[in-house]
Amino acid sequence: MIGRTPRWIVPIVGLIALIWIVPIIGLVVTSLRPISEVILGWWSLEKFTLTLDAWTVVWDKYPLAYAFWISCKIAIISTAIPMLLAPAAAYAFHFLKFRFRRLILILIINAFVLPNQVVIIPLFRLWRDLGMIDNIWSVIIPFAGLSFAWAVFLVKNYLEDFPYDLIEAAQVDACGPLARFFYIVLPNSLTPIAAVGILQFMWTWNGLLLPVVFLRDELPLPALLARIQGVYDRNWDQVAVAAIITTIVPLLVFIIFQRFFTAGAQTKSGSKE
Repeated sequence: MIGRTPRWIVPIVGLIALIWIVPIIGLVVTSLRPISEVILGWWSLEKFTLTLDAWTVVWDKYPLAYAFWISCKIAIISTAIPMLLAPAAAYAFHFLKFRFRRLILILIINAFVLPNQVVIIPLFRLWRDLGMIDNIWSVIIPFAGLSFAWAVFLVKNYLEDFPYDLIEAAQVDACGPLARFFYIVLPNSLTPIAAVGILQFMWTWNGLLLPVVFLRDELPLPALLARIQGVYDRNWDQVAVAAIITTIVPLLVFIIFQRFFTAGAQTKSGSKE
């Protein structure tokens, strides 16, 4: 029997939520106040003026719409590839038997601990020789490839607790490996797939190193944000505007994909309502 929630939980959770939301409030207020007031502190109330000048300057001076489109293309494609391939690979490693299965899995898992910075120079030379500098595929390919190892590892760990009775029942009904994957395993693995989608999208959307190194004109929002920040100018209001635009999409993605966590948890047991 589940007991009642202690009363002290509510104020503690509320305090943690307040701590997390204060920077967001500061970001919004900074984007709506002139730089002369922001320098004194966004929380300062000595003189409080609301203006949309920073939003107008950023929108007119920088190609935010084009950078937003580039970020969407990079993040969506880089997220779709591991979401489609990682469950199939995890299913093969966990349920199918083939030669060198354990060796191949070890090699893939070892790629999980490979720092991204290690591959920058070899990749730069490769893309330069192939003429792929300033091509979004020069960013999408390493984004998808470097995430494949941990995505397979995450889904495979989830399948460790998968009810094997469902697989045996499908085998009795003469279902082949592909049918068992598409009709049994995949519908009951929404939780790890959603986790892969959320984590991968967050990483690719906020990725800065690869776009800065491989892209020149087709810059996504994080790389454009670095340019807006500047070096010597105190344009914190403009940076706040770009940061708000950059964070809207990941927030929406998290809210949408969060539904699949519950759906996956409900279908994991394979029980019928």
